Formats: sequence, C-alpha cells, structure tokens
Amino acid sequence: MHGPRGEDVPKAPDVFSPASLGPLRLRNRVIKAATFEGATPDGLVTGRLVDYHLRPAAGGVGMTTVAYCAVAPEGRTERRQIWMRPEAVPGLRGLTEAVHGEGAAVSAQLGHAGPVADARSNRLPALAPGRRFNPLGMRRTRAATAEDLRGVVRAHARAARLAAESGFDAVELHLGHNYLASAFLSPLLNGRDDAWGGDLAGRAKLARDIGRAVRDEVGDRVAITAKLNMTDGVRGGLAVEDSVQVARWLEEDGSVDALALTAGSSLLNPMYLFRGDAPLAEFAAAFPPPQRLGIRLFGGRFLRAYPYEEAYLLPLARRFTHLATPLILLGGISERATMDRAMAEGFAFVAMARALLREPDLVRRVEADPATPSLCIHCNRCMPTIYSGTHCPVREEA
Repeated sequence: MHGPRGEDVPKAPDVFSPASLGPLRLRNRVIKAATFEGATPDGLVTGRLVDYHLRPAAGGVGMTTVAYCAVAPEGRTERRQIWMRPEAVPGLRGLTEAVHGEGAAVSAQLGHAGPVADARSNRLPALAPGRRFNPLGMRRTRAATAEDLRGVVRAHARAARLAAESGFDAVELHLGHNYLASAFLSPLLNGRDDAWGGDLAGRAKLARDIGRAVRDEVGDRVAITAKLNMTDGVRGGLAVEDSVQVARWLEEDGSVDALALTAGSSLLNPMYLFRGDAPLAEFAAAFPPPQRLGIRLFGGRFLRAYPYEEAYLLPLARRFTHLATPLILLGGISERATMDRAMAEGFAFVAMARALLREPDLVRRVEADPATPSLCIHCNRCMPTIYSGTHCPVREEA
C-alpha cells in the first residue's frame, strides 16, 4: 500500500496475529483486562480464581490479567484480596501453570489502593497524599510520609519479583483510578509542597519511582505494562495534557513495555470508566442496611451514568499515539470492527473485560466469524458482584 507521495504505508496488523510485548510473545493482540474477581476470601488463590482466568484463556485471549494483587496489606481495596507475599506464591504458581496450559499468557496487576482502600475492612490506615474523608471506609486517610512512599516503591519491586517467581509473564502497574500513584498525579487530591507534590514533576515522582524500581528488580524477566489514567473525569483532577507528559517520562525512563490507557476515579467518579447503566439498586443490595439506605438516597451523585458506545476512550487515547511506547486500547471493545479500528489507528493491543464476563469464548468465536456480535448489554450489573464473586448476572439468567 502506498501513501499520497508514493511512500510505503505500514499495513495495520491483524488483531489475531502474534505480537511481542517486551520480552513476551503473545499468540494474539487481545488482552483480558484486569477486573477484581471477588474470588480470594482469604487473600490467597482459590479454585474459583483459577477457573475465572481459565475461561477467557480457553476462549482465545492472548493474555489474561489477575486483579487485584496489592503490594502491601494496607494497599488492598479491602481485606479479601491477594497481597503479594511468600504465602501466596504456591497458589499463584498453580494459577499461572493452568493458564499456560490453555496457551495464554498471564499478567499480575500490582498496585497500592491508597485512598481507595477500605481502612475499616483492612484494619489499617489508608494512605493518601493528604488527609481526607474516605466514604468507602468511613475513615479519614492518613497523609503518607516520605518513608511510607519509599516503602511503597520497595513493595512494588518485591511484588514484581514474587510475580516473576510465580510464573507470571507480565506485571501491570496500577497508575490509574486514583489508587495511590494516581492520587499523587491528581492536582485535586495532591496538595503537597514536598518532593512528592507541587508541579507535575513532583506529582509524578511516585509513579516514576515505582516504574524504575520494578524495572531494576525484574529487568526483562517479565513484560512490564502500566495502567495510566488519561484523565480522572472530575473537575480539577488529572488532565489529559499532563497524562501525556507522564507517559513521555515513563517512556524516557524505559520502565514500561506498554501503556494501558484508562480513565475515571474509583474514589470520585467510577462510571466515567465503565459507561452504560449505573446499577444503583444492585449496589445497594450488596451492602448492609445503613449503607444500603445511603446508596439508595445519594448513590446517584457518585455513580453517574454515562452513555455507552464502542471504543468510548478512543478519542482521548488518540492523544497518545505519537509515543513510541506500544499502547493498549480499552473501553467499549466488543466487536471485530472496533478491534480492527484500533489496529488501524496504531494501537498495539486491545483489552476487554465485561464482554468476556458475558461470553468467555467471545474472542475465539470472533476470530472464526468476524461478524459475531457481543451479547453484553452494558447493564453493569456485574459491578456489584465483586463483593460475592464477580460474574455476569445476565449470563446466569440466560
């Protein structure tokens, strides 16, 4: 194919062709995005967690992502989550071996929840750039000290090493959704005047230090990706222009092999990421009576509904395509035409989540027949099931 001046124009890759991700070779360019599974009641791998990832692996994805693997006990969003420690390694090894048996690679999403953590559930203070009330845990966060933050950086490196020892092919650093590193990026949440705050360079210090520490620890033993907020979706939060600069710095640091571009705040505006219906009644039913009433009365202010459309994060993600770092497009990807569009616009991979809850074998069926429609109706009723075991209620009803 030739451009208007006769020069060769690279042909867009087939989304189902093999692709390199750092030192890793994937069988295709479709990634099962990280979504908390609600299947680790004791913070350790269970058979239910293994089955959760075996389904999309058998269904054809190139890689599945285990979420969420906290780097420290207080970094869990709540106590029923894996946190990376030696006791978790045997179960994680069993999980990675099972996924590899289906021909897929497997990544561990590593991060520290920071102000998104439920301090009441964890029985540990939630760290944040500064003190603020957290309605998720009905507690005030604790302003992280410089030593706390250096410890968080070291914890990411240790967690990445344990992930490599557990057989993971990749790790995903969580720099989004106003988890700790993302909260530091946000001018709305980070009002510090020390080395970890102030201008964008200071606010980005934690994210960059985490990336460099993980790279120094694991080198090229595993692929390293980062889930980076493009915008927090709230006034005064991280703006896309600043996020592009952070992405440039991560690229200059050589700390990541790809960037997964995300948006929204689990603390302030979660539906900005998910789009579609806001399942208030289902969320309320998942909580005990006092909180249930609060959600019914005031949940609409927090769970704001945004209309769903295919590739809804693409307009923002285009702002990053000039970078040399491979990009992973997520947000509203469920059809072959959307995947092809992403490839044509320069994205290296696509990531899917809710559509694979509804149909774990969707990737294999789309590969066999590009006209295959997704059955996901974007009702988001899967979201409240994270408290009892993440699943698609519509699939069960059907």
